[in-house]
Amino acid sequence: MIGDIDTPGATDGSRAWHERARRSLAGGISSSARLTSTGPHPYPLYMASGTGARIRDVDGNEYLDYLAAYGSAVLGHAPDVLTKALTPVLHGGTMFGTCNTAEVELAELICRSVPCADLVRFANSGSEAVQGAVRAARGHTGRTKVLKFEGHYHGWTDVLAVSNRPDASEAGPYDRPNRVPHSPGIPDGVVSDVVVCPWNDPHALRAVLDAHRGELAAVICEPIVANNACTMPVPGFLETLRQECTDRGIVLIFDEICTGFRTGPGGAQSLFGVVPDLATYAKALGGGLPIAAFAGRREVMEPLAEGHVKHGGTYNSSPLCATAALATLRELGRPEVTEHIDATGRRIMEAIRRAAHDRRVPCLVQGVGAMFQVVFTDRTTPTTRYRDLLDADSSRYAAFRHELLKRGVHVNAYGLACWFVSAAVTADNLAATCEAVEQSFDALSR
Repeated sequence: MIGDIDTPGATDGSRAWHERARRSLAGGISSSARLTSTGPHPYPLYMASGTGARIRDVDGNEYLDYLAAYGSAVLGHAPDVLTKALTPVLHGGTMFGTCNTAEVELAELICRSVPCADLVRFANSGSEAVQGAVRAARGHTGRTKVLKFEGHYHGWTDVLAVSNRPDASEAGPYDRPNRVPHSPGIPDGVVSDVVVCPWNDPHALRAVLDAHRGELAAVICEPIVANNACTMPVPGFLETLRQECTDRGIVLIFDEICTGFRTGPGGAQSLFGVVPDLATYAKALGGGLPIAAFAGRREVMEPLAEGHVKHGGTYNSSPLCATAALATLRELGRPEVTEHIDATGRRIMEAIRRAAHDRRVPCLVQGVGAMFQVVFTDRTTPTTRYRDLLDADSSRYAAFRHELLKRGVHVNAYGLACWFVSAAVTADNLAATCEAVEQSFDALSR
């Protein structure tokens, strides 16, 4: 059933589970990103099951899912292709702590798909993959500092959890942003090894690079800034970034945790025709199971291969997760699958634009079909950098999200993150989504 969550008692099960969880889980949650609310109710929804593009909460309410496990459930929930692939592994042993054949086949497939990938290493989460890539870059160059862009998110661990979401009072000068730790508990020594630069500004980039000449091991970016309202690279910026890193002997890292495989087998590298030295992957890679990777040029990865640069992990590319990733990437390697994802997303984006225009609700819809976001702002042109979003209307986004939720459409609670489209969205699902969008904008415009 699809229930209106504003109906009294409609989410009592979630409320009860949250009250119970708070007695044993810190804050009642296992990730800070899950500190969400159900509209007027101060507790998150607890999901019980999912099939295809739909998920169901513990009260039986059903939703079309565009959170999609933050993009991980790229084939939808419980897809047959994964069930069939994983059943023999579940019966034969999921984890040995040794080498396994599935990881070899998976690495070979990644090397065939990803332009920069000569060699691959596996990890368990996007944060771990970023840590591995940064260590590889530092080991290769012998330098320690890393340049990242304001508003780009590279995981929760200390190594790059800097200036992800600074507010206007913290951010500092535009061309030389402050280094703002994402959270208490991040040491000053770690923060001082991070250099922050505005995105999409070649002049600011060159100035920062000049100021840190000979110090930088790597420059890292999200090619599509998934955690900054799907801000796109302006024409020529990625090419400039590539050339500057080449000229200065700096390792260029693309954080493709969100874009990787979802936007096509080659990810953002193929989409934009710019090849980094290293790239990181998670999310869509495992189709919903926990696996990540970093991959890159042989020259940069060779110190890892030789054991000179250390990298480990008990659970890295377990047979269960490697098999899930193999099945997922083989499916995403079929052109009709990624074309369906992109076309579906673009239809939804257009439906949002049309509904907003017809009701004179100012907003931007930006990104690509596979991943996009709605930004409530008076701006008439797409955002190009983080500070363009400081005046976005977060309360209107929250109201929009709640109106969608009432109509059975589940999207990210955070207004600068993404809608993720899965391959499981059917024509009927798409029609229902577009209808819910129209009705939600009706409610917003009253």
